[in-house]
Amino acid sequence: QVQLVESGGGLVQPGGSLRLSCAASGFTFSRYVMSWYRQAPGKERELVATIGTGGTWTTDADSVKGRFTISRNNIRNTVYLQMNNLKPEDTAVYYCRASDRSTYWGQGTQVTVSS
Repeated sequence: QVQLVESGGGLVQPGGSLRLSCAASGFTFSRYVMSWYRQAPGKERELVATIGTGGTWTTDADSVKGRFTISRNNIRNTVYLQMNNLKPEDTAVYYCRASDRSTYWGQGTQVTVSS
């Protein structure tokens, strides 16, 4: 049974930090490219960051460059998103996605940036 379980979301003040985690099970994690997406109310889901299977390459959306860092641990079958200097416009539900021949999504975790 494939599962992607996100955690680490919550309420944080502007300028604060959060670290999201996505724990994977039920498939060969190390073979899958992993991504974080987010969806704000009334907006389309957007790609935030992607990391290759070995963690040797990453890509980030322009809106998060220099603030967010994606990483992975293929022993723990987990992908992370370190989010620093958070802004109110980062408020969204954050989802992780695994992609290879198949694509899997997690259920999402809410991040709210507000004073």
